[in-house]
Amino acid sequence: MSKTATRKGKDARTKLLDAALRVIRTKGYSATTVDDLCREAGVTKGAFFHHFKSKDDLAVAAADYWSQTTGAFFEEAPFHKHADPLDRVLAYLAFRKAIVAGTVPEFTCLVGTMVQEVYETSPAIREACNRSITGHAATLVGDISEAAAARGVVLPQGPEGLALHTQTVIQGGFVLAKAGNDPQIAVDSIEHLIRYVELLFGVTQGGNDNE
Repeated sequence: MSKTATRKGKDARTKLLDAALRVIRTKGYSATTVDDLCREAGVTKGAFFHHFKSKDDLAVAAADYWSQTTGAFFEEAPFHKHADPLDRVLAYLAFRKAIVAGTVPEFTCLVGTMVQEVYETSPAIREACNRSITGHAATLVGDISEAAAARGVVLPQGPEGLALHTQTVIQGGFVLAKAGNDPQIAVDSIEHLIRYVELLFGVTQGGNDNE
């Protein structure tokens, strides 16, 4: 889909947020300028400052926008269709592996990218990024908790700890994929994570539990 097509019918604020998702994941937050965002969005600097006080102000809004757009994407994903909660968890991880596609900026995470650069210098952006990452992790807690209860598995750090661990591995895989300029590194990391979860829940090669 062309940029012209994706911009059609959107207001300047939404165009700028969409531009932020693309440009920051490609260039990084510090290297991205207001001019870059305006050029990508096809709007004027006047329009930018009408909607945002600063680049940092846009970044906070972009983190929340990222949560909304990716949240909707994951809500519609097929892994929710599984009846068994552990199957849903494993299917979620398989889905995360499957969507590691295209160039590194296309599959990596906006908030993970930003927080690495500004965690010390911009508390507002850091908090917005943390809210996004932990908010996504929280969507996994229910299925993890149900799976543990159904199989009598005691999770050392609880369902919340395992949910956060999945994001730690995925985000870490993205960092290493950037460092190596190789998406396969992220894929391999998620495959290791899948095996870890299977072992934690007693999944064997011939079945999905330890019964």
